[in-house]
Formats: sequence, structure tokens, C-alpha cells
Amino acid sequence: MMGLPNLPKKLPSRNWMIFWTVLGTFSAAIIYDKREKKRATARWAKAVSHLAKEPISSPSEMPRKLTIYLESPPTDGLRVAQDHYTEYIKPILAASGLDWEFVQGRKEGDVRAAVAERIRRTRDPSITAGAQTQDEVVQEVRKRNRTPEYTGIGGDVVIGRHTWKEYVRGLHEGWLGPLTPPPAPVVQEPVVAAESAAPAGEGEPKEGADAEEKKPEEKKPEEKKPEEKKPERPPQPPPYNSVEDYATSSIPMIIPAEFSPSAPITFPHLLGFTNTPIRLGRFLNRRHLADEIGREVAAACLATARQYREEAHEDDTTEPEQVAVLAREEKDWPKSVWKEATKPKEEEENKEAPKPPAEKIWTKPVVLDTRIATRMRRFELQADDEARARAITVPEEEIEGWIKGHLRGLWRWVVTPEPKWQPPVVEE
Repeated sequence: MMGLPNLPKKLPSRNWMIFWTVLGTFSAAIIYDKREKKRATARWAKAVSHLAKEPISSPSEMPRKLTIYLESPPTDGLRVAQDHYTEYIKPILAASGLDWEFVQGRKEGDVRAAVAERIRRTRDPSITAGAQTQDEVVQEVRKRNRTPEYTGIGGDVVIGRHTWKEYVRGLHEGWLGPLTPPPAPVVQEPVVAAESAAPAGEGEPKEGADAEEKKPEEKKPEEKKPEEKKPERPPQPPPYNSVEDYATSSIPMIIPAEFSPSAPITFPHLLGFTNTPIRLGRFLNRRHLADEIGREVAAACLATARQYREEAHEDDTTEPEQVAVLAREEKDWPKSVWKEATKPKEEEENKEAPKPPAEKIWTKPVVLDTRIATRMRRFELQADDEARARAITVPEEEIEGWIKGHLRGLWRWVVTPEPKWQPPVVEE
């Protein structure tokens, strides 16, 4: 039959049918979700792309800058949080034409210390005269060159529930805490009992001691030079106040009526082999996560904010919105996060002086002071902006994969006719 092989006249076996059905269904679910995730991110990127085309008054004028707060999730590394930012947040920020800076933390308390230190430097400019940061040096150069700064609203993007807790704690520490560090806590060192009796025969000369002294000194082997150690990470500064000090702390004389708005971004992070079904379900529904994150990031780019509200519960009780933000993420944290820290074995063996315990922020409830909570603002997307974004149509060519894109290009190359050669026209 024209050289074609004889096709099978019956269907594959039952096992093969089950295998190909499961494989095809799972592959189709992955491909569809990945394509729709790209579509959601591209839609929100197009919704804020007009900001990059707005004219500026001066070529040297600085753009609006956002601050990205990022920290390692519980029992995991910083790279996971960075990948989450790169996949869902960065494409929208890049399309908006805004500038942004990072505040990254590798362990619990880093973001809290960074937020509080920034506020303290704002309250007391004399702190910056002692040891200036790189950003402060750049700011001085810009002032000297008379570079116009952006005078509008800024904004903070906080990724994850654990980072949000430290962000709120840092705001309270910076505005309600003192400007000078508290005195170091006095830690009692372990007392080692002195030996009362010297070992037997300590003062008696040993046999052959004089003979050993008369022996010529043997040449010692050359000692190897110690390898240069990498500079250690500076220690994390302790908190300047505690949650119990909020009520008795006085608010500074110079404090803004409204703080820079914030946008808490969800960061689902679940570990464990037993949680594989839940993780698989989330993996196949990343398009919904991309749409939710894109909506929050677009609101931060468009700079529309509101005051944090009071949320009502079924038992007729109210709770500040800052307390319940991203609270569902705490269910995914490992059990080891909720356990109290124990002394390491090295300290017990070496009998070193115990270090003061670090402040636990992740496992503690969010405590707010009314004077600080009423000044906080949250980015929120307006209804007309959301309707405009939902009406945006993303072309298929922008979100298709490598295989489909190359097949489309091949088809166009085959179908499109080659331009015919025409002799040049010579004017007489």
C-alpha cells in the first residue's frame, strides 16, 4: 500500500491504554497550567506597562523606588524565596519601569533589624554621620550634584508571612524604641571548681630529665601558614525594645501621619514527603497564584493605597487586618519551627558562657500599637484598573512554549512565498 507499513488493526492492551491516558492527562495539565501562568503574569505586566512610558521632567530625575523585603522561609534557604520573586514578581516590576531595592534576610530577625535600623537613622540624622551605608553615600552624592529626587509615594513589598511579622515588629521597634542600644545582658559564666590537691609527684624531678636537657634540640618541621578565613557575617543586633514596652513607650515628636504603604505577597512553601498530594495540587494550579500575586504587585506599581481595616469574625469579634494577613501560611510551617530552642551540644561540652536567647518572632502572635497601626497603609487595586487589566488580551505567541513556537515559525517559513526578484528601474 504505497510503501506504508501495515497499521495495527486493534487497540493497545488495557495496561498500555491506562499508561498513555494517565501520562497524556498529566502532561496536558502541566502544559496548560504553565501557559496560563505565563498569561496571568503577562496580563498584569501589560496593565502597568504604561507607567514606563510616562514622560519625566528632567533626564536626571530619579524614578519611584519600591523596597522588596525577602527572607528565607522556615527551615529552608534564601534561594527558594529569590526564585519565588523572580518567577512571579520581577516580570511585573520590570514592565512598570520602576526602581526597587532589596532587603534580604537569611535567618529569623534579620528583616526586623534592618527595618528598625532604617527608621532610627531617619529619626536621628547624627547616626548616619558615624558610619554611613552605601545608600547614604549615594544620596549625598546626588544632593551634591543637585539630582532631583522622587517626591511621591514609595512603597514596601513584603514576601511571606514570616517576613511580614518581622516587618511589623521592625516598624514598632524603630518608632517606639530608643535610639541607643540597650545595655548588654549580664550572663553568669559557669564557675569551674579549682583543684585542691596537686597531682602526685608534681614537684619531684623525673628520672632522666637532666639527660633529656643535654640532648641537642631537634629541628621542628616548618609550620604551615594558616589559611585565610573568610570574614564572618556581622552579628545580628539585638532588639532595642520588647513587645511589652509598647504601652509605656512615647511616640517621637517627628513622625509621619502616614507610613509608606505596604503590599504583603503570599509565599506558599510546604515541605515533607507526606505532603506530596497537596504540593502536587498546588503545582498544577500555579496560574491562580500568579494571578493573585500579579494583582497585588500591580496595585503597588499603580500606587493606590488605603488604611488597614478591622476584620469581623463569626463570634462578633474584630481583629486588625495586619494580624490576619497571610495567616494561612503558618499551617505549612514545619513542626520544628514551633519548638523552643535548646542549647547546642557544643556549648554544653565546652562549658562556654551561654548566649542570651534570640527573640522569637515567627511563632509569636502579631502585637500592634494603635499609634503605629493607624498610620500603616496597604496597596489596593481600584475597580476600574482591575477591569482594564481583565480586558487585556495576551497574544498566544507571547506565552507559547519552545516546541509550539518553532512549529509556528516553520509553518510560516513554508507558507510565506519568497519575494520575487525584480530588475532595478533605471530612470532616464
